[in-house]
Amino acid sequence: MDVVTTGERRTPATDSTADEIPSAPDSRARRVLASARYALPALGAYAAVRVLGGLTLYLWASPSRSTEGLLTRADGNWYLAIAQHGYDGYQRLQSNMAFFPLYPGLTAALEPLTPLDFRKTALALAWIAALAAAWGLFAIGNLLHGRRVGIMLAVLWGLLPHSIVQTMSYSEGLFTALAAWTLYALLRERWLTAGVLCLFAGLTRPTASSLIAVVGLAALIAAVRRRDGWRPWVAMVLAPAGWVGYLAWVGVQTGRPDGWFHIQDAGWGTSFDFGVDTLRRGRLVLTEASALELYTVTLVAVLAVTLFVLSLIDRQPWQLLLYSGLLLVTTLGAAGYYHSKARFLLPAFPLLIPVAVAFAKAVRARAIAILTLLALMSAYFGGYLLIVWRSSP
Repeated sequence: MDVVTTGERRTPATDSTADEIPSAPDSRARRVLASARYALPALGAYAAVRVLGGLTLYLWASPSRSTEGLLTRADGNWYLAIAQHGYDGYQRLQSNMAFFPLYPGLTAALEPLTPLDFRKTALALAWIAALAAAWGLFAIGNLLHGRRVGIMLAVLWGLLPHSIVQTMSYSEGLFTALAAWTLYALLRERWLTAGVLCLFAGLTRPTASSLIAVVGLAALIAAVRRRDGWRPWVAMVLAPAGWVGYLAWVGVQTGRPDGWFHIQDAGWGTSFDFGVDTLRRGRLVLTEASALELYTVTLVAVLAVTLFVLSLIDRQPWQLLLYSGLLLVTTLGAAGYYHSKARFLLPAFPLLIPVAVAFAKAVRARAIAILTLLALMSAYFGGYLLIVWRSSP
């Protein structure tokens, strides 16, 4: 996965020679290292804001609470249980089969290879995945608008109110990394890369359905236009394989074809009602006294829809628009877990591109001042979510 190494505005490439002619291993390694060096300012800035968030949490929690325990709470404990003991085989209605397998599976596979225990392995994996996601965001921003926008995009993603989740034992960071590099591969028309990455994304989170639709449509268009030979056809087959395969496995375990959806609805209280519950909960938040978390989620939801409209006006590549739009629909259209909807929108990073462009064009001193304020607010809110707020982020 190479990153465009120029600060000039770029349009997506139309050839797929990298898929056709394999590079020598040493040449590919050199390209990856060069790309990493070029992305280093973005990765460094992203890491800095996340370290600030982690340090704030540590100082706030110390000495009465374990920072490691806070970073692996709620859904993190479910993932750790799967990594250690596997799935429960539908022994109860609130089954852990609601959680997709890639993140806990990687944790289980890596733990014996490291000197770390399961909690530390899960956290290390989440942090590495978050850095990979920041790199992918930089790559897309750089490809479309230049290096400065790429840096801003990575930093802004690390400053979101719920960005503390990116350093928790949750799957959002891993899914965002896979989604970002899948979309980057699509923009470069690297069909095989996009198909394989989308397959893994489908094993990570249920919202991979949004990404699968984008890869499938892009590959179908290329196939109909008879571009790139057999590669788009293979991408169409690979993209949904992980998502469909896991849902089929859950169906076999539960003895019903809609097994996963049944677990979500009857066990976890999550269904799809086209946004009726989201609008109802949002109206209650705005008309009655509510917790800070609920006000923040409501604000994030409104801003997300607004940024999608701005993305349409800015004529983002249709692949990014469709991905963001479908992610908005699946997140805001679902009933249940209103307090977690801002977290569920973390992978909708293309919505931040208009903001990243604006920051890149701003006077440097003003941009730094605003980003510093956002970093402090994000650090505080991350501590609030894990220490004051009692439910899952």
